[in-house]
Amino acid sequence: MPDDLDLGFSQPESPGGPPSYRRRRLVVALVALAVVAVLVLGGVVFFSTVRGWFGAPADYSGAGSGTVVVEVQPGDSLTAIGQALQSKGVVASVGAFTDAADGNSSIGPGFYQLHRHMQASLAVKLLLDPASLLRSHITIPEGRRLRDILAAIADGSDISLTDLKAAAASPADLGVPRWGAGHPLEGFLFPATYDFPPGTTATEALRAMVTRFNQEAASLNLAGGAHQLGYSPYEVLTIASIIEREGRLTSDFPKIAEVFYNRLHQGMGLGSDATLFYVLPPDHGPLSNADLQIDSPYNTRLNTGLPPTPIASPGSNALSAALHPATGPYLYFVTIDKSGRAAFATTLDEFNRLVAESRRNGVQ
Repeated sequence: MPDDLDLGFSQPESPGGPPSYRRRRLVVALVALAVVAVLVLGGVVFFSTVRGWFGAPADYSGAGSGTVVVEVQPGDSLTAIGQALQSKGVVASVGAFTDAADGNSSIGPGFYQLHRHMQASLAVKLLLDPASLLRSHITIPEGRRLRDILAAIADGSDISLTDLKAAAASPADLGVPRWGAGHPLEGFLFPATYDFPPGTTATEALRAMVTRFNQEAASLNLAGGAHQLGYSPYEVLTIASIIEREGRLTSDFPKIAEVFYNRLHQGMGLGSDATLFYVLPPDHGPLSNADLQIDSPYNTRLNTGLPPTPIASPGSNALSAALHPATGPYLYFVTIDKSGRAAFATTLDEFNRLVAESRRNGVQ
């Protein structure tokens, strides 16, 4: 007899066993997926609506004005960069910047010169432009002496000459090689191009140059090569500095080295004008007869052997020539023409004839 309260919702029993739940589980899964889809769609609509209510992140228009320096630290996220820009008044909001950057990871660390009140997309463009990266770009040519190198750094950066001189007075703090201990810094500042960002200290700048020298010395095996020649590395550095100042064409450097080594071996004075100029004022003109009699260890016309220190910072070619001199009998050389080419002689008479030819060619 049917139950009067049976409303037709009961599930028929499976013949011969308990009721099946497979269909019920499928229905539940479909319902759950539908709910998730509704929630996701609702969230998208909600946030789009909210953004529509409040508008896009605040942003300036145009390229801005004035000058602002912003530092990007190593490892800074786009959000951290945006916060730094906003705090300096460059962009109107962090959101505008991160939207404009669009995940760009090419913004490297450093100091950047930007403008106040910039459109975020233009700020991103400047941050990706290497020209915006502030740094002192300083080139030190071969053959410059210490005083001139320090002056060039001071002129081309925000590092004071006073600080540079103080740092140069302590070579051991700058990383000079062990064989350079107890010697002045002259010769150890390698000639090259350096980039010094704002805030670089005098010690940091000079240490970078000494580090570059150490790299070159290691590459050339300066210490080992000097030992094979029978000289100390410091003596070879000194010879290289004289070669750098005396020679004009690097192709002549090995023969110039030959001349100096031959003179040293025979106990002759080097006869180098460059070593004598080292103790004269920077604006000194041609050497006079009185100059040739100056009592100084740098006067290699009056004194045999090497001067006490290098007289400049030699480059790779001069260092290599000092380590690998040409072999032959030459004892003299002179610049023979205005191209800078050197001519070599084995006797004083032959040298005097070359000097006369040099003068006829208009070489001073």
